[in-house]
Order: sequence, then structure tokens, then C-alpha cells
Amino acid sequence: MQDEDFAEDHTRPSKTKQKEAMHALRDLGAELVELPVSQLKRIDLPEELLAAVRDCQKITAHGARRRQLQYIGKLMRSVDEEPIRAGLALLRGESAAEVARIHRLERFRTRLLEDENTLTEIGNQWPGVDLQYLRQLRRNALKEQEQNKPPKSYRAIFQFLKELDGTPTATEATHDDE
Repeated sequence: MQDEDFAEDHTRPSKTKQKEAMHALRDLGAELVELPVSQLKRIDLPEELLAAVRDCQKITAHGARRRQLQYIGKLMRSVDEEPIRAGLALLRGESAAEVARIHRLERFRTRLLEDENTLTEIGNQWPGVDLQYLRQLRRNALKEQEQNKPPKSYRAIFQFLKELDGTPTATEATHDDE
């Protein structure tokens, strides 16, 4: 009889493990509080949790902020944390796929600066792209490099390619329709 009671006690996590899990959720919530609003919107958060995080960002008093973080931790217990962790990892660039995508776009930018014919490839991959604007950015970036100016257009090319890459390509769009 006592053996059965003893076996049942080990099926649920210990109080220490439960506290560790709650602290981990609170820390995850604190990480969300530190994000700027633009990045917060990219993570799919429930309305109540998002409102609590936004409220905590406005609080400056130490005690009130600590209580709000505790409340966020409590809300986090009822939410699936994996999508939030994945979203944070993506924002931090920890996702292997995201890192590979960034490297691919950087190589694309380098090829564009070396050879203007890359514009044709970009036009084929993303129909409807503003090639004239991209050509202008390329010219400006090359001029900045010659004159040792800050790489404003060089960065703008990367941002432009990043936005393009976020939209489905012509081949992806046809595969999605099937």
C-alpha cells in the first residue's frame, strides 16, 4: 500500500521543478518585455499577454515592474511557449534557416554589385519588382564605395532583397495554388 503511494509521488514533478519551470516562463516573459514593439508584433502572442507585456514596458517603478513580470509569468503558464521561443530565436537570428537565408541574400547583393546582369535574374525570380529602383540603389552603392562614404545604399539593397525574399516567388506561388 505504501509502495503505491510512493510511486504516485514520483509521477508529478517536484515542487522545485515546478518553480524552475515558472521562473523560466517569467524569464521568457521578461525577454518579451525587452523587445521593441516592431519585433513584438512579429511574434504571435495572445491578446492578453501582449497587453500585459506592453503595460510592463511602460512601467518604470521597480516594484510595480516586478509585479507585472510576475503577472506575465502567470499568463505564460496558460500559453504554449514553443511558438514564442521559436519566434524569439528567429528574431535573434538563431534559426539555422534564417541564418542561411541572410547569407544567401548577402551573396545575392554582392553578385548584384559585381554584375548588373544579376538584375535580370532578380526580375525573373520576382516578377513585378521595381528594377529601376534597384538599379539606382546599385549605382549609389558603387558610388559610395568609390568615395568611401557610409554604406547607406549598400544596406538599402539588402533590405530591399530581404523584403522581396519575404514575398513568395513566382514558382512558390504556383506550388501553393496546387
